[in-house]
Amino acid sequence: MLYYSLVFLVVALVAGVLGFGGIAGASAGIAKILFMIFIVLFLVSLASRLIRRA
Repeated sequence: MLYYSLVFLVVALVAGVLGFGGIAGASAGIAKILFMIFIVLFLVSLASRLIRRA
């Protein structure tokens, strides 16, 4: 999931440099959403691992 977030971030950067504002904005939004989902899943995984060890 982090890989896809980085791919959309690169697409947004390239589109922004080339002047495609709509595509850049959409790609940046998707990258933000995927990154937040990644962070939430990572924290849930970390918490479950800590609870399982205790």
